[in-house]
Amino acid sequence: MTIVPVALGDRSYEVRIEAGLLARAGDLLAPLARGRPFAIVTDGNVLPHLAALQASLEAHGLGSEAIVLPPGEGTKSWAQLEALTDRLLELGIERGDHVIALGGGVIGDLVGFATAILKRGCNFVQIPTTLLAQVDSSVGGKTAINTRAGKNLIGAFHQPRLVIIDPLVLETLPPRELRAGYAEVVKYGLIDDFAFFEWCEANGAALLAGSLAAREHAIAHSVAAKARIVAEDERETTGARALLNLGHTFGHALEAETGFSDRLLHGEGVAAGMALAFGFSAHKGLCPGQDAERVAAHLRACGMPEGLAAAGVDASGARLVEHMLHDKKMSAGTLPFLLARGIGRTYLDKTVDLAEVAAFLDAQPR
Repeated sequence: MTIVPVALGDRSYEVRIEAGLLARAGDLLAPLARGRPFAIVTDGNVLPHLAALQASLEAHGLGSEAIVLPPGEGTKSWAQLEALTDRLLELGIERGDHVIALGGGVIGDLVGFATAILKRGCNFVQIPTTLLAQVDSSVGGKTAINTRAGKNLIGAFHQPRLVIIDPLVLETLPPRELRAGYAEVVKYGLIDDFAFFEWCEANGAALLAGSLAAREHAIAHSVAAKARIVAEDERETTGARALLNLGHTFGHALEAETGFSDRLLHGEGVAAGMALAFGFSAHKGLCPGQDAERVAAHLRACGMPEGLAAAGVDASGARLVEHMLHDKKMSAGTLPFLLARGIGRTYLDKTVDLAEVAAFLDAQPR
């Protein structure tokens, strides 16, 4: 088992990673039970994993109550937040109880936010079942729902008490979801780890094809990278954690334009957004053009969108920039951008002219 600590003082916790761990989750959860049943929140796509988790709990004499929500990005909404908190209150959840989030990033974000506000703060455990959630959203305590104005604009920082990652659950993940999650793996190489990007170039195809060794390495490396950054800058106040948003400013605009729907998955938006961030950096003369093309080529080779056309977006640059103006990172009317001086050399730029961004987007192939 790989154990990655997330060092946050009295909010510290461990991320435990091992193939087959879901079937043994009862071992890890038993100390948190307090003689009370667990509430497990999941969605309709994860029912086989729910059965495995409940069987593991039952083997340890632990009860559980499942709350099954609709799958999809639309579940990160006011309506589902209200329904979930009402149900948790009906179950008599106490502040010392641990609600289990079993699912992808949507379930993790929603459960994290619900437990952050329920009785002014309850405990929760993340058991992510998608690659994107395993390498990114389950770690770090960012929780939120979406609104008409944009993505993740209502939320809270609320750290889990434990993260349990079983790479074997990815065997049931649709290929498109797997590729979307892989975008967040590549991100860690592009931020500040050129050697890991080279590893992705050499091993990404094997990971996507089913190599357990490649998946375990990518998950453990990504989680360790994120844990280090989160420990340094938990609430994104020093700028270090902002690096994790590489591709997200462009990507969220693409998601908004496609209605936060299955037309463009979050990871697909991030992939296109990272390619656009490197392309814009090259356009500004900050980054070698060959680096921007190398990034786009790897994303393209792995079946991910690397631009507006591949993402199915035909909006004007002005319209996409308008979406960006709702970004939660706006400060005093300025939107910071994650740009790059090269692969593994990402930095935060607070001087970007949005008119230049719009012109750059207008020039992209449709």
